[in-house]
Amino acid sequence: MPTTLPVPIDFSLPEGWLPASAPAGVAYAAVHPQADAGFAANITVDGGLPREGVTVVELADASVERLREFAESVTVTSRRELGSDSAPALAQRIAFSALAGDMRQDFVQSQVYLFLTDDVDPRKRALIRLALTSTAAQYDSVLVDFQDFVRTVRPSAVAGV
Repeated sequence: MPTTLPVPIDFSLPEGWLPASAPAGVAYAAVHPQADAGFAANITVDGGLPREGVTVVELADASVERLREFAESVTVTSRRELGSDSAPALAQRIAFSALAGDMRQDFVQSQVYLFLTDDVDPRKRALIRLALTSTAAQYDSVLVDFQDFVRTVRPSAVAGV
């Protein structure tokens, strides 16, 4: 696992998904083997150490604003807070339109935000963000794979948070 994550994690890729070069700011990336309209659905993992007091909703809102910098028609189609007060999490789905190659396409991105709390100092929290991006047409066929992937993500057994 690259060192760009604030804590080491373990996970399993869905069957058939292939590791890929991770873009800047992303610790890990994988792609679906069957592209749709020239775009390969992808799963990315990134994270950081958010400032104290920032909420998972504020982080999710900031992610939506970053999408608006290059995409059009950005709409949060669902958002659900998960987890607990000590380990908050959030899942959101965003629909948007963007250029892919020479043509504008409709995309869907599912994001899951997980906070991992330090065992020694619970005020210290690491953020892990998991994202699936696919064309709107392919989304339903890759969503189950992403959900399966999310269920496998956990702090690495070799190092605590």
